[in-house]
Amino acid sequence: MTILARTAEATRRYGDVLALDRVSLDIRAGELVGLLGPNGAGKSTLVNLFVGLRRPTSGTVELLGGSPRDPLVRRGIGVTPQETGLPEALRVGEVVDFVSAHYPRRAARDELLERFGLRDLVRRQIGGLSGGQKRRLAVALAFAGEPRMVFLDEPTTGLDVEARRALWDGIRAFHDGGGTVLLTSHYLEEVEALAQRVVVVGHGRVLADDTVRAIRDMVGVRRVTLAAAALPELPGVLGAEREDGRVHLLTTDPDGLVVELVRSGTAFSGLEIRPTTLEEAFLAITSKETAHA
Repeated sequence: MTILARTAEATRRYGDVLALDRVSLDIRAGELVGLLGPNGAGKSTLVNLFVGLRRPTSGTVELLGGSPRDPLVRRGIGVTPQETGLPEALRVGEVVDFVSAHYPRRAARDELLERFGLRDLVRRQIGGLSGGQKRRLAVALAFAGEPRMVFLDEPTTGLDVEARRALWDGIRAFHDGGGTVLLTSHYLEEVEALAQRVVVVGHGRVLADDTVRAIRDMVGVRRVTLAAAALPELPGVLGAEREDGRVHLLTTDPDGLVVELVRSGTAFSGLEIRPTTLEEAFLAITSKETAHA
């Protein structure tokens, strides 16, 4: 499968700060990749290397078979950065036309606005849009040049649930048509809903790179849920929380935990054991990395 974007041993420093530490990563044609990591993990720096906004301190970066610093190469991608500044006096339709004019191939304006729920705002000035509407427009602009690949850095920040799901539909439509997507997100359910492949970064390094299910299985954590008035101290519990009269326990040995629970004579009911969510796996991976850093 064709590799559209690649870093090889890419390191990026900002003064004394090591933002990326010898990261090697390939993004193949047709993939929808979710990039996860806490603040300061290196997610945005990695995206900036891929799209040519930053150069690596050492190592190499390739984009669409060329250099991400080449404007002709960058015509084949679309980008939504974490923060965007749009001209307040221009109308939505005018901004789309302006951005589209920079590309040899252009998405139909009405179709693009329809895809991201903006068609009724075509004559609205940017200054009159809500924060969520501006964010939706910023994402829509990434698709204006009919790109082969898009980079979306926290695309749904500040959106309500309905608007977020509308954006998901637009991203899925692009991917279903053969497009390639790399997105970062703090909304873990977003990556779980969209991504086929998950890359977890922390301390400037790639900690995990696999499917959502494999990421869960990698940490070997299971979630044990039950109803009990009180619990004794149980071995192997990595985390616990009480919610609506039920206790949720994270453990790598659910069978052993249940055996010890029965042996303790504690009264309980409604026992459930299931795989972790992506959020729980993500927290386990990053906490392990922190413990060994």
